[in-house]
Amino acid sequence: MQVILLEKVVNLGGLGDVVRVRDGFARNFLIPQGKAKRATRENLAEFEQRRAELEKSQSDQLAAAQEKAAKLEGLMLQITQKAGVDGKLFGSVTNADVSEALKTQGFDIPKAAIRMPQGPLKNVGDHPLKVALHADVVVSITVSVLGEQ
Repeated sequence: MQVILLEKVVNLGGLGDVVRVRDGFARNFLIPQGKAKRATRENLAEFEQRRAELEKSQSDQLAAAQEKAAKLEGLMLQITQKAGVDGKLFGSVTNADVSEALKTQGFDIPKAAIRMPQGPLKNVGDHPLKVALHADVVVSITVSVLGEQ
């Protein structure tokens, strides 16, 4: 299916690009999330009329993400979990736990924006993580997992 992107999508394209994607990806994710529309003649004409408005909206979102990134960059977050004597956690620290800890610090970051390349944290110690605030803005934070007996 061909779609017109209404915003920048990572690994797919930028605003206004007409791309071919799998039908399920378009129907189940891109179109319901408002990230794309079907590439019909009518939708292309409507997009061209709204292009300036969409570009302004994109730049506003990017500016807001960069402002939030300036506050978040290098943040050290401490999370306490029950752990054994060898430093292994009983359970794990997931992106939902990190999102909740960020909420207590005053940052409203959705759990989907927190990138954990090695999966959930299962050991005590400092772990570097990435937070994707926007397609172009990725911030590094450090999560320090503390063990309690």
